[in-house]
Amino acid sequence: MPCTLGRMNDWPGGWSDDNRGNRYGRGSSSAQPEGARVMRQVRRGPAAPPGQGYGGVPQQPSYVNGQGHGGYGDDPVRDDGYDSGYNTGQVYGGSGGPGGPGGRGMREPRPAPNWRRRIKVTTITLVTLLVVTSVATYFWADGKLNREVDLSKVIDRPEAGEGTNYLIVGSDSREGMSAEEKKQLHTGSADGKRTDSMMILHTGSNGPTLISLPRDSDVEIPTFVGSDSGKTYQGTGRHVKLNAAYAEDGPELLVRTVEFNTGLHIDHYVEIGFAGFANIVDSVGGVEIDIPQDIKDSKSGADFKKGKQTLNGEEALAFVRTRYALAGSDLDRTKNQQKFLSALANQVATPSTVLNPFKLYPTMGAGLDSLIVDKDMGLFDLADMFWSMKGVSGGEGKSMNMPISGSSGGNLVWDKAKVKTLVEQLKNDETVTVSGN
Repeated sequence: MPCTLGRMNDWPGGWSDDNRGNRYGRGSSSAQPEGARVMRQVRRGPAAPPGQGYGGVPQQPSYVNGQGHGGYGDDPVRDDGYDSGYNTGQVYGGSGGPGGPGGRGMREPRPAPNWRRRIKVTTITLVTLLVVTSVATYFWADGKLNREVDLSKVIDRPEAGEGTNYLIVGSDSREGMSAEEKKQLHTGSADGKRTDSMMILHTGSNGPTLISLPRDSDVEIPTFVGSDSGKTYQGTGRHVKLNAAYAEDGPELLVRTVEFNTGLHIDHYVEIGFAGFANIVDSVGGVEIDIPQDIKDSKSGADFKKGKQTLNGEEALAFVRTRYALAGSDLDRTKNQQKFLSALANQVATPSTVLNPFKLYPTMGAGLDSLIVDKDMGLFDLADMFWSMKGVSGGEGKSMNMPISGSSGGNLVWDKAKVKTLVEQLKNDETVTVSGN
């Protein structure tokens, strides 16, 4: 025992690196951790001479700030050549101080967001997107217009006046319709196509004027050039119903006949068939209209009670084609057509349709696919026509039938004096004072 105690009292001096053997020291395979000598974050001071320190224990590392060994002094290099990094404030490695590369110290506060710049960038982005979408929509819509009518083939035309005159035609074309669709829409299966309704829409500075031309109107077929043959056909004073002009040589002869019998220059031609009309009505979700009386017509398929109601495409087509169930026959039918077309234009030109792409594009697609227009017709002209028809229904314009003085051989004869005054007022873009039937 005395021998053992003696060795314990001498351990600071004898417990040197050279005396450890292979127990825990260098190159040891023991699982025990190495001493503080390998802890790189701690700077060891010089070993105390034997017998110094508390109880002979070697001096421990110092963490006192200041000069000298073992502290956060100016000398960052250990006695053994190791740089602890404490003097630079870098605790966890990497070069540089706080916020530097690889540092873990305090960071500078983030700058406040530049809201003015963000708003500017957002605005520019939205405007750019709107412009790109609008341009793409324009070219898409413009490419869908069926520009089939060549008004340059119309000869001896009256001089153009103020404002713009559209000839709007509803034809009984059944082109592209299946047998089931013809049955459903009560269109019959007649070959070719005829005009089922004709209107002149004048737009100008004194509000729009919508004038129906009864298809039974008595007119003279003038000299004209065939739209396909190019051959000149001399006028013979022959009188027919107005819709016969279209049946004889199509839109070009119809325009020539209207201009000859009225003296009014037609600027643009717009035509729509049965199926197209029904598709447009369905695309806007139906059209609300106040039906003036009970109507039941087996030929058109109309079966309505008096009062406000929303008509789908099939019902709308039956309503505008009804003539035999009305006391005034063709004149009352034209009034119903005017009323419905104005209501349809009003329905199309609403924010719920224009601002909703899920309704706008199907509506435009259905309408543009269905329309046949003249070669000079543009989208802005088409928009002007629809907005003007909306104005008629909104009370900003006037709707009327062509003034009638009587009939001859079943044809309706126009009142020449009233027609002359009406045409002069339209040419000069004056407020229309003439009343129709």
